Amino acid sequence: MAVSIKTTRELELMRESGRRLEKVHDEMAKAIRPGISTWEINRIGEAKIRSLGGIPNFLHYNGFPAAICISVNDEVVHGIPSKKRILREGDIVSLDAGMIYKGYHSDAARTHMVGQVSPEVRQLVEETRQCFFEGIKYARAGCHLHDISAAINAHADKFGYGVVRDLVGHGIGTSLHEDPQIPNFRQKSKGIRLRPGMTLAIEPMINMGRPEVCWLDDNWTVVTEDESLSAHYENTVLITDGEPELFTLTQ
Repeated sequence: MAVSIKTTRELELMRESGRRLEKVHDEMAKAIRPGISTWEINRIGEAKIRSLGGIPNFLHYNGFPAAICISVNDEVVHGIPSKKRILREGDIVSLDAGMIYKGYHSDAARTHMVGQVSPEVRQLVEETRQCFFEGIKYARAGCHLHDISAAINAHADKFGYGVVRDLVGHGIGTSLHEDPQIPNFRQKSKGIRLRPGMTLAIEPMINMGRPEVCWLDDNWTVVTEDESLSAHYENTVLITDGEPELFTLTQ
């Protein structure tokens, strides 16, 4: 496994890519409401990426037909935007977006609540986000990669949630997906030792029910097998000698 260590210049470009992607997420979040289509959210996201001098890295990636992955309720990831898919009060919607800025990728995901949701649904969204923050307590030089995985899994276990095993996080840089793969569930091995300059896309995908997932006939959309709700939270993270730096979450 060859995990790249980024140079100072590369980190400057990735930091800027992440900062701009955060603005894309802010723009899309403003648009979320009952009655809006996932196609319209995609249009807003792609327009913002391009207005900031970026290229949507998901568009046409392995044939994906949109700039933003938009997944609703029991859809885990890779939902394809559609004019027919209308958000309704009580839904949750995960927005996974990425951009290329001057050759460098950033990647981030957020799950949003549409209007009023039940306390159980709110908890799923909030604790999926917290899974990420529990994980990055170990995203520092000297820790091992799978310390992150174990911490994410341990937090999800407190609530009886299912941690998706068929999909994982990844390294990121001049390519959207680089080594290493980053599971969100416990591993038998320690994994690699983390070093300053590594850049990782850490992304818990947490189901309210069981962890099993399946793919729809479009060969993209991943859904929970038991039709339970799913939430997703991701940031592009830099390993440093101290606290990790979140390129896609600066506020």
